[in-house]
Amino acid sequence: MVEKIYIARHGFRSNWINSNWKSVTGLERDPPLTAYGETQAEELAQHFLSLPEEERPTALFSSPYYRCLQTSKPVANALDIPIYVEHGVAEWYSPATPGTGLHPRPGSAASLKEYISEIDPSWETVWYPSRKGETVEEIHNRIDGFLKLFVPAVEQKFHEQAARILIVSHAATTISLVMSLVGDRNFRFKVGCCSLSELKRRPGASNIVGGWEALKVADGKHLGAGPSREWGFKDIEVDEGRVVDDPGVSGTEDEADDPVGPQIPLHMSSNL
Repeated sequence: MVEKIYIARHGFRSNWINSNWKSVTGLERDPPLTAYGETQAEELAQHFLSLPEEERPTALFSSPYYRCLQTSKPVANALDIPIYVEHGVAEWYSPATPGTGLHPRPGSAASLKEYISEIDPSWETVWYPSRKGETVEEIHNRIDGFLKLFVPAVEQKFHEQAARILIVSHAATTISLVMSLVGDRNFRFKVGCCSLSELKRRPGASNIVGGWEALKVADGKHLGAGPSREWGFKDIEVDEGRVVDDPGVSGTEDEADDPVGPQIPLHMSSNL
C-alpha cells in the first residue's frame, strides 16, 4: 500500500534566463535545467539520501518533460531506483487560443530513454492531459481522476515497493496534486523549484482524494539557496477561475488530440 507520497517541482529552467536555449528532445517548450537547476536536483537527491532508509522513496514517477526527468535523474541514481514516466503529472497549459494548434506533448517513455538512461519504460501512463489545454477547474479534475487510478495501479504493480513514492512535476500540477490529496481546492500556496511536499495516508483512509495529511508543503529547507521562482495559482487566475488563452504550437492545427484522459477503465479502481 502507498503510505507516503513525496511531490517535488522540477529545478530552475534555462528559458527563464536565456532566450537562446535549445531543446535536447526537439520538443517545443521543453527547456532543460540551468546549471543552478541541476544543483538543486542534486540537493534534492542528497536530501533523500540523508533520510533513514525506511523514509526514502521506493518508487519514482516523473512528468515526461525533460526538466522533470533531469531533476529525477540524481534522485534515481542516489536511491538506486528507476524513473517511471507518467503523463498524468505533465505540464499544465491554459486553453489554447482557437486556430493556433495544440500544445506540445512529449514522447513515450521508450523514446525518452534515449536522453535519460535511468528511465524504465515498463510503466504505462495512466492519464493523458488534453493538448487543447485546461482551465483551472479542469486541471484539478484531471488530477482528481488521475490519482484515483494511479495510486491503485501503483499498488497493484509494485506491491511493497509502492510504500513511498516520489512524483516530480511542475508548479501547477504539484499544487493540484497536494490540493487533491488533502481534499481542499481552496488550499492556496506557492511552490518553488525543487521544493518538496510530503503527504501521509490518514489511518484507515480508503479514499484517495482527501485521504492524506500534509506533513510538509513546498518546503525548501534542503536547498542551499532556499526556494526560488515560487509560483501559485493566484498569480494567473482571472475571470472566475479561467485563464488567458495560450497559443498552441504552429503546424499542429490538423493533429489529433489523442489519446486523452484515463487509460485505465474507471470501474477498475476500487477507490472512486
